[in-house]
Amino acid sequence: MKRGQLSDYFEGVGIKRLSAVDAEPKTSNQHEVGTTKKMRDDFLGETHQQKFPAIYIWLGGDQEGITEESWATHYDSRFNKPRAAEWRLYYPSNPVTEAMGEGDTLFLAKDQSGLLWFIVAPESSTSEQQLFWLFGLRPEGKSFVSREFSVEEPELDFAARFILDEIGVEFEEPEADKLDAIIYKFGTTFPKTAEFSDLARLTLPEVRAEDDPDAALIAWLDHEEALFRRLERRVVSSRIEAGFVNSDGTDVDGFISFSLSVQNRRKSRMGHSLEHHLAAVLRSHDVQHVRGAVTEHNHKPDFLFPDLATYQTAPPEGDVRLTMLGAKSTCKDRWRQVLAEAEKISRKHLVTLEPGISEPQTHQMEASSLQLVVPKPVQASYTVAQQGWLWSVADFIGAVRLKQT
Repeated sequence: MKRGQLSDYFEGVGIKRLSAVDAEPKTSNQHEVGTTKKMRDDFLGETHQQKFPAIYIWLGGDQEGITEESWATHYDSRFNKPRAAEWRLYYPSNPVTEAMGEGDTLFLAKDQSGLLWFIVAPESSTSEQQLFWLFGLRPEGKSFVSREFSVEEPELDFAARFILDEIGVEFEEPEADKLDAIIYKFGTTFPKTAEFSDLARLTLPEVRAEDDPDAALIAWLDHEEALFRRLERRVVSSRIEAGFVNSDGTDVDGFISFSLSVQNRRKSRMGHSLEHHLAAVLRSHDVQHVRGAVTEHNHKPDFLFPDLATYQTAPPEGDVRLTMLGAKSTCKDRWRQVLAEAEKISRKHLVTLEPGISEPQTHQMEASSLQLVVPKPVQASYTVAQQGWLWSVADFIGAVRLKQT
């Protein structure tokens, strides 16, 4: 099934490291950045005083971000003057532009509808590394570097779609209608997460975790994501068609509640799916484990190896047979929660689906005696130095099986 390309969503992108003049109006008395000839040729054009609808996003390091809908104006500051043209993009003051500062990276992209995406990420943050990898560019010098997207580029993989979803780009598989026969039985209701994960594996019979646990895990997650989004579209469409009306007229509270439920379901579902499919991978390799076992202080590590009895009878300093594995679809600052789980196991392991976690974060993990496990297809979004330290799912299985034999 086709997976889409960046050109399906964006015409082009420009990237630059913000200077004090670009980012701090109090210093520069400006709200604008200069654009380059290549950016104008590729996607911005040269229409004087063109006002673009724009969405501003502050990705806020490894914390939650800020999103603001607004506008931006592209203009020639030397229009009708004898000197050479000098094009600038004017941005209004908003929570995003007020949060950004010197040294942050601006990703300025134009999508296929003509909307500008003004995305700002702090230097050396996970969000910055992810977007560098997604767009295939890094800033150089003081001006924008840019590129146009074409249909000749590779299809979007799991990591790329993960990042697009993180910044709020809505997407659906180009051939998503082929999934309707699989989800038809659910009508307009969501099944339990375990049932949905089972269905995803059942309808990919050619995928075998015994052959390649990393590829299988990603294939199952990818397939389930496509099934979920197709079913979600059906459920949401049905609810919108029914309308939000009560005895008092328009049911604003009902609409807000429904919208929040959609967002919360999206956020929680991926974490559950990861655990379900990871458990299937472990079973396929006959790795003895227990899920959700309760250890000290009522902590519940996602996976404990080989079993709870071995853990409970182990001395305080631990047992060589013991291993624990946390599972988080995204890490952010939550990876530190794993450090408090299973006190008898000094070295922790954490599997994540998050692409391109920043080097400062992975250095902190390593210093905290935490080994990050990233499925092999996602590891390309990390730096070469990081890839030498990361474990794959196959690496983890090999290490645990060695302990269990």
